[in-house]
Amino acid sequence: MSKIKTIAIAMAVAAGLAATPTFAAGEGAHVERQNWSFGGLFGTYDQNQLQRGFQIYREVCASCHGARLLSFRNLSEENGPSFSEEQVKALAAEYEVADPTAEGGVRPAVPADRWPSPFASDAEAAEAMGGSFPPDFSVLAKARGVKDEFPTWIFNYFTGYQEGGADYIYGLLTGYRDEAPEGFELPDGKSYNDVFPGHAIGMAPPLSDGSVTYEPGPNGETVPETLDQYAHDVAAFMMWAAEPHLVSRKETGFMVLIFLIGFAGLLYATKRKLWKGIEH
Repeated sequence: MSKIKTIAIAMAVAAGLAATPTFAAGEGAHVERQNWSFGGLFGTYDQNQLQRGFQIYREVCASCHGARLLSFRNLSEENGPSFSEEQVKALAAEYEVADPTAEGGVRPAVPADRWPSPFASDAEAAEAMGGSFPPDFSVLAKARGVKDEFPTWIFNYFTGYQEGGADYIYGLLTGYRDEAPEGFELPDGKSYNDVFPGHAIGMAPPLSDGSVTYEPGPNGETVPETLDQYAHDVAAFMMWAAEPHLVSRKETGFMVLIFLIGFAGLLYATKRKLWKGIEH
């Protein structure tokens, strides 16, 4: 009877843990976990999704948000957007970067250059944005995240959950509301967002259905041009920008686990051989 009670309690706890919501860090807003190709212990980035996410960043976000740790050549790396070297060279040539040694102080960018900032300085950026400095996109997906109530977060160590930043970004982009709830005083120039801490965000909704045009895939397949799809794609790209070696790190971790399991088995077999026939 006691075993039955123990099993029943364990099942109830597990059900409760599964129903425990995920909240944005520092706020009580509910953030739904999304399905990501790079999620879990064996997840990998979707090259096509990263290319679409980069398109959104370039066409929509780059006018305000920099990516100072991102080099043009990173876009051609394995397990990333994987653009060809020719595409990267052509892309870089469309931009100019500051170079005191060049005539006029600027020159066309090359693949080794970092992504150019949309503003000359942080002060200029803050002034252009009404006093709020637009955050850099390089590691934003690692700087943002969600939190789980105890003891749910313990299971994240076993599931390999590390997509909190992408979940938060997706929730933020899809969390805008046309009007603030009754009783909420929204300051002038602010937009209401369910996920943003304090709910009053200075950035107007950057995306909407049909705001970005996707080219058909190599086989003529089309991708929905919806806010939901845009939010997934750019959040995935930002996750890659913040964690470009995620896939190789997972592969290394898996090999380490295999080694440790084999090593533990070898130690156990050695112990059995050494202590065989000895009373203890």
